[in-house]
Amino acid sequence: MKFTRTEIPDVIVCEPNILKDERGYFFESFKKELFEAFIGSELQFTQDNEAKSTKGVLRGLHYQLPPFAQTKLVRVIKGCVLDIAVDIRQHSPTFGQYEAIELSDKNKLQLYIPKGFAHGYVVLSDEAIFSYKVDNYYNKESERGIMFNDPALQIDWQLPANELIISEKDKNQPLFKQADLFV
Repeated sequence: MKFTRTEIPDVIVCEPNILKDERGYFFESFKKELFEAFIGSELQFTQDNEAKSTKGVLRGLHYQLPPFAQTKLVRVIKGCVLDIAVDIRQHSPTFGQYEAIELSDKNKLQLYIPKGFAHGYVVLSDEAIFSYKVDNYYNKESERGIMFNDPALQIDWQLPANELIISEKDKNQPLFKQADLFV
């Protein structure tokens, strides 16, 4: 597996070694010892999640506050999404910046998103199956969000606003400057 740090160095693109032949393909999507050696700390994923969505569905920007903050390892099993990770760590040199990466069943890339980032994605294909590992369980009281179209963030979601399908909860998230962020 190849690991590449993004412009926000704590967000890492993971590219598997894909073995292909006439039968199809095989790859390791997660190997704990390789990840830990690259990031320099221990990983303790506790849960795998999967979501199926249609084109235009935008989920995010979500996160949980400590002590329930989550590290995520995300990938697409079917289809294509634009994945977004926003740095919400107030003392970070990249505070308020984001990474955007296309994840698909064709490129098989994964994105490692550590604690201290808001996360979201929009489905670019007709349908997508999105899978992710987390290292902490969901906690409703700790759950927070940021408005997906906050002008301060200037995220290009790659689809016109009238094509987006967004939950009422996500339509009513606070702006970045008003959100509860990581200290």
